[in-house]
Amino acid sequence: MGSGQVTDWQGKHVTVAGLGVSGVPAAKVLHGLGARVTVVNDGDDARAREQAAALEALGVTVRLGDGATLPEGTELVVTAPGWQPDKPLFLAAERAGVPVWGDVELAWRLRGTVPGKPVAPWLCVTGTNGKTTTTQMLASILRAAGLRTAAVGNIGVSLLDAVLGEEPYDVLAVELSSYQLHWAPSLRAHSAAVLNLAPDHLDWHGSMEAYARDKGRVYEGNQVACVYNVADKATEDLVREADVEEGCRAIGFTLGTPGPSQLGVVDGILVDRAFVENRRESAQELAEVSDVNPPAPHNIANALAAAALARAFGVPPQAVRDGLRAFTPDAHRIAHVADVNGVAYVDDSKATNTHAAEASLAAYGSIVWIAGGLAKGATFDELVARSAGRLRGVVLIGADRALIREALARHAPEVPVVDLDRTDTGAMLQAVQEAARLAQPGDTVLLAPACASMDMFANYNKRGDAFAEAVRELGAGA
Repeated sequence: MGSGQVTDWQGKHVTVAGLGVSGVPAAKVLHGLGARVTVVNDGDDARAREQAAALEALGVTVRLGDGATLPEGTELVVTAPGWQPDKPLFLAAERAGVPVWGDVELAWRLRGTVPGKPVAPWLCVTGTNGKTTTTQMLASILRAAGLRTAAVGNIGVSLLDAVLGEEPYDVLAVELSSYQLHWAPSLRAHSAAVLNLAPDHLDWHGSMEAYARDKGRVYEGNQVACVYNVADKATEDLVREADVEEGCRAIGFTLGTPGPSQLGVVDGILVDRAFVENRRESAQELAEVSDVNPPAPHNIANALAAAALARAFGVPPQAVRDGLRAFTPDAHRIAHVADVNGVAYVDDSKATNTHAAEASLAAYGSIVWIAGGLAKGATFDELVARSAGRLRGVVLIGADRALIREALARHAPEVPVVDLDRTDTGAMLQAVQEAARLAQPGDTVLLAPACASMDMFANYNKRGDAFAEAVRELGAGA
């Protein structure tokens, strides 16, 4: 079970760690290939029992409430991406010399096993923020070039479905999380991008260094291009450290004027100085900033990264423009909800960490900021210090709002702050009403919480929906 393809799964003892969105499909696929599959799962709730019953009906063994013990005879562990590397199951596998793969690794190894189906190259996207948007933009550009593609991986179509299904693809746009990359040792992309690096999921990885190292795995063995962020030196450092194929190039993207082997912006035009004949003296126009939806700075950076990967794959310039024009961002990502009394209301509930919130705040000049929730161990001094000059006022909600209030007191003491001492879902209506009171015509009321939502809402979608509903109520009474 080394780095090569596994062609004969018949009778292999495979343990699948975790039920859920990746574990159940992996167990079914492996069972279908003839492996002897045992699924182990920490939980033993009603949902787990329902999933277990369906798998057992196929002939898969399931152990609920026992995710720590390595079943005897295991030759391979396939894990759900969220399982932490220090779990006893993985330590036992390491002691026994048993390899551990994630669902991405499994999909990578199974490419080319469907007779008559072409093996599609992977264009991979990772980073702390912007992964989903960039991957979807990339898929849109590839489609505009007439290529058969899908946005897969951490979003959309599952990678196992993309690799093993009947649908033929020319190329795949693959979003990868740091968790998935940790468990994908033999992945080798056509080209890949790391959009940015900021502290996130450090409880899982153990340190910023380990987190960066897992992100950097996406560059290993790249064939054509390693795309990095000129404004984020850590991403360029990862390119330098990567072991790539002969001839693979480092391609930067920047919101400024690009140098040779970079994509950037000149006079409101997205331009390419990387994939042109004479990159020292010429540049290729790709699209206008106004073709990017929305044209916020961090989203223009996303568009440039997507364009770089598409151009690395040989996509013509016009397809970049057409693909960006056709792209519609997901809900709750800098979504303009309404204008009420000359004030714009914008939902960026997806900004669940400080890095995402800072990018969102940088998109507007004068802001009433609605923030707070579960901090996940984050600190807010840097975010507040960098954004203080844009803040007209702040409304704080959620369990860890005191951390943001204290950072505001240190770095923006003159900014008025409303601290809502409640965590019920109705707090959002009051937050919007308070923000409207602080705002003046021309301002933007921005929901960019810099925190997770689970203290008050089921997820960030529900939080964004509550914000939009509150804005509609405000507008009805205007």
